[in-house]
Amino acid sequence: MPNCEKNPEGSGILCINKPSGFTSHDVVNKIRRLYNTKKVGHTGTLDPMATGVLILLVGRAVKASEYLMSQKKSYVAGLKLGITSDTEDISGQILTKSENVPPKDEVFAACDKFVGEIMQIPPMYSALKVNGKKLVDIARSGEVIEREARPITVHKLEVECVNEKNGEYLLSVECSKGTYIRTLCADIGASLGCGGVMSSLERRENCGFSINHAHTLEEIEALDAESRKDLLIPIEKAFFDYKKLSLAPFYANLAKNGVKLFASKVSPAAQLGEKFALYEDDKFFAVAEAVLNSDGESVIRVMKQF
Repeated sequence: MPNCEKNPEGSGILCINKPSGFTSHDVVNKIRRLYNTKKVGHTGTLDPMATGVLILLVGRAVKASEYLMSQKKSYVAGLKLGITSDTEDISGQILTKSENVPPKDEVFAACDKFVGEIMQIPPMYSALKVNGKKLVDIARSGEVIEREARPITVHKLEVECVNEKNGEYLLSVECSKGTYIRTLCADIGASLGCGGVMSSLERRENCGFSINHAHTLEEIEALDAESRKDLLIPIEKAFFDYKKLSLAPFYANLAKNGVKLFASKVSPAAQLGEKFALYEDDKFFAVAEAVLNSDGESVIRVMKQF
C-alpha cells in the first residue's frame, strides 16, 4: 500500500469515495471545477449505482493513467439469486424470475469455479466500444450485438450468505482489469440455473489505494483551494512497487533526452523486464524498464516522463 503523503503541487492522485447515483464522469467534472483544471482523468469507471474507490489523476498525473488501469481491484458486491435483468444488476428491467434457488452449499461450490483465469463476455450495458460505439448506447437503442469473450482473472472470491431463503449473498472479489462484477454475478446465477443479478457494489481497492484513503466529494468541496491541493498524493506513489533508481545529473539528463542507459552503468543488478521509478536529486521524473538493445545488451529505457 502506498504511503499517502501530502502534495503541495497542483498535480497528483486523488482518491475519491464515489457516491451512488454519480457517474464517473460526473465526479471528474466536479473535480475539474473544484481544482480549476481540465486535466482530470480516472483509472476505471464505476457504475452509477456503485460506490467506493475512484482514482482520479489531476494535472500532469494524467500521464500515469495507462500504468494504473492494469492493476488489480477489489470489490464487495451483493448477489441476488433467482432473477435476471437486461443490465445484469438490480436496477435493470427484470427478464426472468425463479423460485428454485439452490441451498447455500451449492452456491459456495458454484462460486469456487469462478476463481482463477476465466472467460467473460462483456455486458451490453457497459462503456466498452465496438466499431466506435459504446455498447451501452447500442443497448439503449434496443439492439443486442454479439460480443467476444475475454480472459479475466479472479484472484480471490469469498462468499457470505446474507439470507439463504431469499438467495442473498455478499461477494468479496479481487480481480484483474476488465472484470465486470455484474457479469460475474449473472454468470454465477446462470451456472446455478436460477439466474442472478448484482444488487450492490462497493469498490474497496484500486491501484493500490483503499477505501481508507478515499475522500468524499462533500469533504473536498468544504475545503479551500490550498487544502484541496494538500489532498493530492504525489504521482510517484502510484509506482510504489517499482524499484527506485536515483541517477546522477549526467545520466538523468541523458534519460530525459530519450537516451537508453546501459544497465551496467546505473543498475548492474537490473533484471530483464524490471520496472524503475527514476529520480534525480530525490525528485521523481520518469518510469523506465530494463530491456535488451539491438546488440543484446541490457539497457534502461524510459517509458514515460512526468
